[in-house]
Amino acid sequence: MSTPTPYKQIRALHTPRTITLYQAYNHPIASAAVSAQSLTASPLFKTTRMTWIKPSWAWMLYRSGYSFKDANQSRILALTMSHEDFLWLLSQGVVSHRSPEEKGDQGGKKLGGVRIQWDPERDVKMERLGYRSIQIGIPGGEVCERWVGMVKKIEDVTDKARELKRVIDERPEVTVGVLKEMGLVPEEKVFEIEDEEVRKRLGMDWPVEPE
Repeated sequence: MSTPTPYKQIRALHTPRTITLYQAYNHPIASAAVSAQSLTASPLFKTTRMTWIKPSWAWMLYRSGYSFKDANQSRILALTMSHEDFLWLLSQGVVSHRSPEEKGDQGGKKLGGVRIQWDPERDVKMERLGYRSIQIGIPGGEVCERWVGMVKKIEDVTDKARELKRVIDERPEVTVGVLKEMGLVPEEKVFEIEDEEVRKRLGMDWPVEPE
């Protein structure tokens, strides 16, 4: 009997040293970023604006409509970071929806720093699942400038997203196992957060929120 997936858990494509996250951009930003291996290669990319990254391939597909949703999300990039840099980013996190204690003490204060949201996870067919997926909002300014320097590799995975949608449309009963064999779904495994202070900042152990 399989163990139920924890309500808040980070799942990602990762190696012993790196982790992959996703974000969608428009054509000029994505093309320049892949070519130069730098998100700031295009002047259209603004480090003064907040950007959201996520480790869930399925949630990225949901958010961007498999890259078809709109022109500003027409290219999906896979961004590789080191474990150390990713954990630093999380250590700066502030959960968008605070715990009951925090709401009572600081409910009127504006959130700052890296934003953390736990949104309903999806499968690659866009079905809602019974647990959450982390979204990480990187604020404009010094944190964003530091983060873009942490990205070690940039890969365009738009074609993979679109091929996945084509296969699902043509074969609605196709299983995730087959999609993985086709190289269209990555093998995302649990990325353990052992630091109790970071877990607390991320709200990973808060009571399950009512749907």
